[in-house]
Amino acid sequence: MAKRRFFDRPSGLTVAEIVSLTGAETVEGARLSHLITDVAPIDLAGPGDLTFIESNKYADALATTHAGACLMPPHFAGRLPGTLIALRTREPYRAFVAVHSAFYPQSLRPASLFELSDIAPGATVHSDARLESGITVDPGAVIGPRAEIGAGSLIGATAVIGPDVMIGRDCVIGAGCSIMHALIGDRVVIHPGCRIGQDGFGYTEGVGRQKIPQTGRVIIQNDVEIGAGTAIDRGGIRDTMIGEASKIDNLCQIGHNVVIGRHCVVVAQSGLSGSVTLEDYAMLGGAVGLAPHVTIGRGGKVAARSGVMNDIPPGETWGGYPARPRMQWMRQQATLNRLTSGDKAPARPAPSNKS
Repeated sequence: MAKRRFFDRPSGLTVAEIVSLTGAETVEGARLSHLITDVAPIDLAGPGDLTFIESNKYADALATTHAGACLMPPHFAGRLPGTLIALRTREPYRAFVAVHSAFYPQSLRPASLFELSDIAPGATVHSDARLESGITVDPGAVIGPRAEIGAGSLIGATAVIGPDVMIGRDCVIGAGCSIMHALIGDRVVIHPGCRIGQDGFGYTEGVGRQKIPQTGRVIIQNDVEIGAGTAIDRGGIRDTMIGEASKIDNLCQIGHNVVIGRHCVVVAQSGLSGSVTLEDYAMLGGAVGLAPHVTIGRGGKVAARSGVMNDIPPGETWGGYPARPRMQWMRQQATLNRLTSGDKAPARPAPSNKS
């Protein structure tokens, strides 16, 4: 099968330009004019590639790499092949990401599947919708009455934008998304297949469960990114809110009335029950489940696959099922391992019958 590239090959940067971009330092006599045309893992990199190393785990690969340049902590500088240009920095991976982004800016957000920069003939835009200039609408997309979309935004193929929805400027709504009952800020990226603003799961208790009306909205603030296949329910009698610059991974479920603060991170397959609150800078590992009305305090963290039944104080890390403070959880796991390891305690000597 012929090798295909899905992103344009970068024109490249010289070592001097990479130093300027990242703030890395070189040794005296380094070849600053050497052209770097791509990035690659340390074991696959060639003379035109930039790579990086942070961990001693890859020290052996550093000694044999064919990369042209490598971002690394200062203490690795003595282990280099003679042809490798060392770029010393305290945060190699962050610097590598900066260069990778400069090489492939088009990879950072979904693009038009038809490579358009206008409204496709196959799109359906209601006459009462309001679209600013520079908007791309791919084939099959539907934009409902009174919807408002800001300049520079992209509506992907077969996406559905419901009546009265507001989407800010420079946003991306991926292919196959449905956006209802939502107000969305600027520079928001919603990846393909998301469901935003459908009704929450609410029924009265007892026999003959009655559906509870869900008349709130979803409010998504600026610079939020939402991964593919995630669902965010609209509120019941209050709004579901996603705070500024928060990042939500693929396949998450955000229930009605949830409030997620600013700069939070929610990793894949996590489920937030109704009326959960994540305060600013909270982080959830993969497949975390939160019971209704739980609050994760500012900067709180939850380990992957944990089940949270109680509030977590600000700044604390919890884990386990049910989740508890990290050190308590680890001690309990260690004790359980000892009890179930099969090692038997030494037998006590039998009591003597001698007087």
